[in-house]
Amino acid sequence: MLKRIIGPLLFLVFAWFVVSNEDARTIIAGIAIFLVGMHYMENGFKLFSGGALETVLARFTSTTPKAIGTGFLATAVVQSSSLVSVIIISFLSAELIGLTQAVGVVFGSNIGTTATAWLVSSFGLKIKIAHYALPMLIFGVVLQFSRHNSYKGLGSVLIGLGFIFLGIAYMKDGFETMKQGLDLAEYAMAGYAGVFVYVLFGAIATVVIQSSSATMAIIITALATGQIDYINALSLAVGANIGTTVTAVLGALASNKNGKRLAVAHFIFNMVTGLFAIVFIYQLKALVDFLSPLLAIASNDDAMRLALFHTIFNVTGVLLVVPFIKRLVNYLETLFREEEEGRGRAKYLTSEVMEIPATALAALRKETIHLYDKSLEAIVHAMNLHRTEIYSEAGIDEVVEQSRSPIKIDIDRVYQEELKSLYAEILEYASMSHSHMSQEDNNQIYDLKLSARRIIEMVKDVRELQRNLNYYAKSNNIFIIEKYNRLRAELITVLRMIQQIREYEGDEEDILTRIEVQRASLKETEVALNHEVDTLIRERKIESHSASSLINDIGFTHSISKKLLKCAVTLWVRDEDIKGLGDEYGYE
Repeated sequence: MLKRIIGPLLFLVFAWFVVSNEDARTIIAGIAIFLVGMHYMENGFKLFSGGALETVLARFTSTTPKAIGTGFLATAVVQSSSLVSVIIISFLSAELIGLTQAVGVVFGSNIGTTATAWLVSSFGLKIKIAHYALPMLIFGVVLQFSRHNSYKGLGSVLIGLGFIFLGIAYMKDGFETMKQGLDLAEYAMAGYAGVFVYVLFGAIATVVIQSSSATMAIIITALATGQIDYINALSLAVGANIGTTVTAVLGALASNKNGKRLAVAHFIFNMVTGLFAIVFIYQLKALVDFLSPLLAIASNDDAMRLALFHTIFNVTGVLLVVPFIKRLVNYLETLFREEEEGRGRAKYLTSEVMEIPATALAALRKETIHLYDKSLEAIVHAMNLHRTEIYSEAGIDEVVEQSRSPIKIDIDRVYQEELKSLYAEILEYASMSHSHMSQEDNNQIYDLKLSARRIIEMVKDVRELQRNLNYYAKSNNIFIIEKYNRLRAELITVLRMIQQIREYEGDEEDILTRIEVQRASLKETEVALNHEVDTLIRERKIESHSASSLINDIGFTHSISKKLLKCAVTLWVRDEDIKGLGDEYGYE
């Protein structure tokens, strides 16, 4: 009951404060407009980049220096470390990049957030920024009516910039007006006592606002209008960096294990950086004073000097932590292991992954392969075979001869407890991804859903096959036993070829050729087996009811084999043009 009262009560107190205090209302309105601008910027770059940002983050993170540089540039351009974090968590979940690369991008992203401070101090305070904000908003809204996502994205970016500039203008006006009635600089505290107090204020402000960029904008505008002392502004900037750790932790609570590991890395980095900056704040201030003239920053331009300080201590933090990145990653990989996927749970699919088209497609492909591998285990066991024997160097006849003993497996239980839920998750997440996809990507998603359905159908087919296989294995009729062994040999042949396809790194067109040859061979085998069964019936070597079961099982085996080949085309032929050639052979 108390919890229900506290929330509305605090909101009413806040509303009264906003309504009754004109200066505070202007500043808070500026903060709100600034945050709206950040939101538009983030969503705008998602549309405007058309996947280019994801491509850059995927391709240019092969080494730690590249990952840091890419994280810095991406965040500096899009002005959103949260967007970069979402993409990196998506890539990590889809196993498109490793944890070391992801941590490097996060470190670089921290440096990239300093671009906001430079933007505010360079433009926001030195020109009539509101004059530029209004045209940006006008053109941004006009572009929103475009049918092209790129133009819509550009429109959102312009609206975002317009709101950011407008928010800065409101904050600046509010602080300048407040200066006339209340001078916060009078309460500035000297020494480390003041440092610790203002670091705490900066951290709390960032936790409340949930944006270190917005906090930095507030600090810079307050400093430029003389509301706070320079050294206390430096402390507030350090606190803002520390406050982002709380934001990252809160955001990671609903994330998967990869998101949580990155949040821990972010926390460690910001705490190390923050502690270093607190201890050496006066030395860093002296370094800023030394570098400012070299960078043509005026001695009285405290806003620009604050931006320089913000950059220096973030870069220093990266230099301090990077030498230990391997140890950090080893530690991170020991965390949250209890969240490893269950036997019937998706391994790659999360809501974060589905937000990015490139990772959504990659994750759905890998999850379908995951379903294939789990289903294949059930299929081969139902045929009294082991995958280690199938993929061994032994001859096919030798494998069949050595695998006579029935393997106890309940296909219905495996389907209900392990495969059905995984298949459902693939369909659910595939449906979630459609709104973000191009038509070409949606076609690939459809093919993956079709493959997942075929995989489940194979499991149901082998359930019927298993019953007769185990029944006739006890028979004394060598003819019917030989035919069932032929069926098992056919399955081994197909599975061995598919395994070779999975490991093949040559021309993908060769894959289609090999599959077409195998498909034609399957058809010939099916026809030959049916003729042989007819002959056995005429010669009374097998009974008619046994023959009917065998004919049905020939059909089931051939159906499984064809579906395996169709799945192989979808899952392991990546070139869409080459895959299109498969239509001529009836693969799709």
